[in-house]
Amino acid sequence: MGRTMRLRRKPWIDTAILDYADFVTPLGGDWSKCAGAWQETFGRSAPLHVEIGVGKGDFLTELAARNPSVNYVGLEAQQGVLYFAARKAAVRRLSNVRLLVFDAARLTEVFAPHEVDRIYLNFSDPWPKKRHAKRRLTSEAFLERYAAVLNSDGEIHFKTDNMGLFDYSLETMEREGWMLSHVTHDLHALGEADNIMTEYERKFSARGAKIGRLVARRPSERL
Repeated sequence: MGRTMRLRRKPWIDTAILDYADFVTPLGGDWSKCAGAWQETFGRSAPLHVEIGVGKGDFLTELAARNPSVNYVGLEAQQGVLYFAARKAAVRRLSNVRLLVFDAARLTEVFAPHEVDRIYLNFSDPWPKKRHAKRRLTSEAFLERYAAVLNSDGEIHFKTDNMGLFDYSLETMEREGWMLSHVTHDLHALGEADNIMTEYERKFSARGAKIGRLVARRPSERL
């Protein structure tokens, strides 16, 4: 999902989210033992994919349901939003999903070097003002964090409706040595049957907006 959802705070969620302790580590939870221990957390050895900005979880829960052999971790800064993702994971009994209320800027605190196989960035906040460029999830600083936790063949899968952010991401990734593929400024024109839409993707597509998509493989020299 990605783009910041500004929801009115619902105090009851602070308690209700505890009902989904099998799926979510709530605000104030213990993240110190996460890094390097995700296989143990899931109870199996499997590829580890991460979505940053999971939102209400439509994309991640559908992805996990379609790919039961992959372990998925969803990060979301807002507990009030992540609650709904946790509830969906529980309803669908997705044992391959874990969720964290967490700031992506601290990514290296919860994942060990080269522990992650794939990162999804869907409809991230574009932060259009130049002075906010460092906050973009495809800025140089964030790309450094991703490179630190991705394995040698690790990838970023990125989608957005904001073409300014899309072009910025292309330029930044190319400059930083990421290997780009599957680049399109109009994803839905390709008619890819396996594309899983996020909440925002459905909304923007219904309005006729074009969706940009790219896959970026981590620079090998950063190992």
